[in-house]
Amino acid sequence: MPIPKSEFDQLHPCDFYTPEELLEADRMYTVYEIARLLQGLEPEAELDRETEDILLDWAIPWIMNNADYLVVAEPRSEDEPGYYGRES
Repeated sequence: MPIPKSEFDQLHPCDFYTPEELLEADRMYTVYEIARLLQGLEPEAELDRETEDILLDWAIPWIMNNADYLVVAEPRSEDEPGYYGRES
């Protein structure tokens, strides 16, 4: 059920990083690493599974919204996720 805005102490603009601001041009990242970067964390930061799942809720729409500016690479093995990077 929707919540009234008045129930929140503060509202922030919904402003996300651009791919150029977030990703290094010569690197490829997993969705998990992108999720960490969007929160200001290091790509290899250790997170519990519950926190990681919440961060993915931010990363997946970000990737979809910026798909025109990203490239995708297949996983290098079956037990690895795909990789995303900036379009050069």
